[in-house]
Amino acid sequence: MFRWADFILPSTLQLSPLLELLLEPVRCRDTCCRLELGLQEALVNAVRHGNAGDPRKCLRVRRILTPNWLVWQIQDEGAGLPAHARRGDLPSRLDIDHGRGLFLIHQCFDDVRWSRRGNRLQVACRRPEAASVSPAVSGAGSLDPSVPV
Repeated sequence: MFRWADFILPSTLQLSPLLELLLEPVRCRDTCCRLELGLQEALVNAVRHGNAGDPRKCLRVRRILTPNWLVWQIQDEGAGLPAHARRGDLPSRLDIDHGRGLFLIHQCFDDVRWSRRGNRLQVACRRPEAASVSPAVSGAGSLDPSVPV
């Protein structure tokens, strides 16, 4: 069974209420803390970089619960992150003002995917009891590893 919830909100850094809603189904405290860090980074990146801090722009967030995965899709109204900039490598210099957030996101989730345009990020966490199943979510709501986000 699949369940999902959609959230559309103004581009703001006041994220605590949204994070609480997004993490509601997560029962394990350690997992919740890790996912909260990753989601916070993803949402802050969408507000600051994708929407350039413009409060007139919106964020669209979808939470998808499947038997095997917890999935979140975060979409901003920006032009998108270029494909070459989407890697989750640790930046060579930690004092630079970019790259650390993507590294953290990749560390916090089991799967990280981008839309072709680069303005929608999908992050997923495997449920502890889940088998190895790919978390790509098709428009019909079924899991299909060949479907790009």
